[in-house]
Amino acid sequence: MAEENKSVPRHVAIILDGNGRWAKKRMMPRTYGHSQGSKNVERICEEAWRMGIKYLTVYAFSTENWSRPKEEVDALMKLLRNYMKDCIKTSRKNDMRVRIIGDKSGLDADIRESIQALEEDSKNNQGLNFQVALNYGGRDEIIRAARKLALACKDGEMAPEEINEETFRACLDTADIPDPDLLIRTSGEFRLSNFLMWQTAYTEFYSTDVLWPDFTKDDLQKAIDYYNSRERRFGAV
Repeated sequence: MAEENKSVPRHVAIILDGNGRWAKKRMMPRTYGHSQGSKNVERICEEAWRMGIKYLTVYAFSTENWSRPKEEVDALMKLLRNYMKDCIKTSRKNDMRVRIIGDKSGLDADIRESIQALEEDSKNNQGLNFQVALNYGGRDEIIRAARKLALACKDGEMAPEEINEETFRACLDTADIPDPDLLIRTSGEFRLSNFLMWQTAYTEFYSTDVLWPDFTKDDLQKAIDYYNSRERRFGAV
């Protein structure tokens, strides 16, 4: 079990960027980079828990990723299918609770079934809370939440004036998950890229030039050190 450490952020989110560039540098297809990046996810999950991180959320496949070449999307879906199967074993081994956030209705039926099986199998695990964003977009999440509230008002379950941050948050994919304290993006990019737009209102942002498949425990520690160097003043200007 991880040791308590007040200097470690409770929730870390990561935008997994650079798999394609990592593969290109090695004159390999982009799909190889995605495969190696997937393997690194498990390593970082283990290291994050050892460091004392309680929640880890990764951006694996966005709503915009469907516009990539069909060959790459098909390879990503194949990789996802294999990962869902392997993740049950991993979650049992590491006592890890796994949840998928995003619009699951946009995924194939067999993938949705695997997600349901994984979430059910790991729901009582007491280790790292691991969230994977699949077919996820921050704007899409907010729109889906707004629709839930609109339907509730239409059906007379609540009044419009009852809508506030608390009721809105309850309709998000991350309703029972604390907001990220630290957001890491690999490969040197600084864009939020439609990731956890509501949840990152007061999140510290850290960018590293390291490509995701090369991201290690030491890189995670550097991000945490940066987080600790920041003066956290919520709502301050």
